Amino acid sequence: MIVKILAHSATFNGVSYNTDKIENDKGELMKVENFGALQALEQLRPQDYINYLEVRSATNPRIRYPQFHAVISCKRKSHSKEQLTDLATKWLKGIGYGKQPYLLVFHKDTANNHIHIVSTRVDENGKKINDSYEKIRAYQVLHQLMEVDQKKQFTKDIERILGYHFSTRAQFMMLLECQGYSLRLDGERYRISKYGLHQGTVELSKVDAIRKNYQRDLDRLAQIRAIIDKYLKIYDPTVFPVAAPTVKGVTAKQMGYSSKLVEHLAAKFGVQVLFHGKAGMPPYGYTLIDHSHKQIYKGGEVMPLEQLKGPAEFISMDIPRPLTELPLEAGSDVDTRSSYGQSVDQAGTENGLTSDGETMFFFPEINLDIADDIDDEAVLGRNRRRQRKARTNTR
Repeated sequence: MIVKILAHSATFNGVSYNTDKIENDKGELMKVENFGALQALEQLRPQDYINYLEVRSATNPRIRYPQFHAVISCKRKSHSKEQLTDLATKWLKGIGYGKQPYLLVFHKDTANNHIHIVSTRVDENGKKINDSYEKIRAYQVLHQLMEVDQKKQFTKDIERILGYHFSTRAQFMMLLECQGYSLRLDGERYRISKYGLHQGTVELSKVDAIRKNYQRDLDRLAQIRAIIDKYLKIYDPTVFPVAAPTVKGVTAKQMGYSSKLVEHLAAKFGVQVLFHGKAGMPPYGYTLIDHSHKQIYKGGEVMPLEQLKGPAEFISMDIPRPLTELPLEAGSDVDTRSSYGQSVDQAGTENGLTSDGETMFFFPEINLDIADDIDDEAVLGRNRRRQRKARTNTR
């Protein structure tokens, strides 16, 4: 289960964004709360809700971005629209919005059930709702409601990740980042965080022991190549950009890459691909994770990138076409990055896995790839320095 607080907004475009979903039969209005006499009226227009929220917000003109827009998403269909509505109602109360006017709109247009929440940050007395450590508290409240123990989950995740076979420290770091963790090297251990909070440490010696014992499974590699060759004839390998869905007035930003072929490989065989590249440009490399055998391969160990992505021309975001949406929930309970997690409809604004012009590492579920002719330690280390992340090499 993930929660995403979307980027601030000076207008209540979240209302029209969600009512458009309803009109297009991609959403359903589940709950309208605390709108006073407005709720007694029939056949309300989206503008009626917007007007109410604007009037409330105008009581505190110092607040430049009054809209509160959030999303709660479950894995696949694990929670019904009614369950998500109940959860969102309790979550709003837990973070201080229980008495605020709000709309709950269930979306059914992605593989993962999710519910949107739109409200105002100004309370009935004209005061701003407390937003200190908002993204951290958002997960704390959600985990309390879901009875999730973060420390136990961290221990479970680390045990699983240390069971993978990898050849570099960079690959270990990518595995953790795929699960929404951030980490930095502190002496002889990695300090690991998630949801903006320190979760624990992993000794560098454990990582190096696995790395030094790495051996390629040649039989499995041959099997993976055969699988890819077979499905190259069935599924389109053309790589296309992946962008998070946006509300009106917000330009879509490329978050990574995908293809029909790699989507099928992940869904059917647990073989996932992470492409590397820069926004607006075709990918220059990839890494493959074989989850069924818990093994990570550099792209060059599997097959040339040109063979995997096929001969078709790369489709950039500049060419008018429907963008593939970043999934709201990726794999297991993953928010794709740490300090909120970044993911909304996964979700929208922050899943900022890259800054403009920088190399992108797209983690929709657990995807990894590295250029065939570039060492992954160097690539990942370079990218982390740009993003002020820990280096993958020691001095």
